[in-house]
Amino acid sequence: MASGNIVVTEDRATRVITLRRLSKKNAITQDMYRDMSHAIDTAQNNPDIRCMIVTGGSGVFTAGDDIDDVLKADTSSPEMLSNGAKFLYSLALNAKPIIAAVDGVSIGIGTTLLFHCDYVLASTAATFSAPYIHLGLVPVGASSLLMPSTMGYQRAFAMMVMGRAFTAEEAHAAGFVNAVVSPGHTEIEARKVAREICRLPAEAVAISRKLLRTPPEELTRRIDQEGHLFGERIRSNEAVAAFNAFAARNKR
Repeated sequence: MASGNIVVTEDRATRVITLRRLSKKNAITQDMYRDMSHAIDTAQNNPDIRCMIVTGGSGVFTAGDDIDDVLKADTSSPEMLSNGAKFLYSLALNAKPIIAAVDGVSIGIGTTLLFHCDYVLASTAATFSAPYIHLGLVPVGASSLLMPSTMGYQRAFAMMVMGRAFTAEEAHAAGFVNAVVSPGHTEIEARKVAREICRLPAEAVAISRKLLRTPPEELTRRIDQEGHLFGERIRSNEAVAAFNAFAARNKR
């Protein structure tokens, strides 16, 4: 099944969600958020789908939000970025194991969504960053809750407040990447992990996963809190200046 720049396929009991917008390094538009939400949501009550994989294909995961798409949006509207918010809710409320296959750059939401995944594979070419601070913005997607609990406050501060990037090995040491593999092999290995999960007792997996994870209500509460602050920040003088500088660079 294909829908714009998101391709959704089934591999036995696994749903594979592939970002396919290579000309823009898989930068995510509002339509792409909508399509990914649909792919996750429709898996929830489908007993034939035991696991999901999110991948960007070989060489790139995602460059994050499509800034041009954001600049075109009406930032004064409460509906601004609504598809992105729905996607974050889909991640928070998801009850099926999700594996991420990261081969290349993972920026912004590309890194944030990994903390909602259950197993993350990265190639040696992968890099991870969430540089919202450089646009005068704040964390999203409950990352201010999930990142410190996963990799400790100091590492989370370096990534979210200082805007530093992590290599694959640093991400592995920080605990949010399970394994580092050769470039071009992340999706292959992800499918192996998916098959391993799918062979396990489905109900026991679901209950165990629920026990391990932060409760959905805590995640959605933090998503809402961050979203409110993000909405305020995107209209701030700092953010407006940063976005204007980005637009000016693109016109050169």
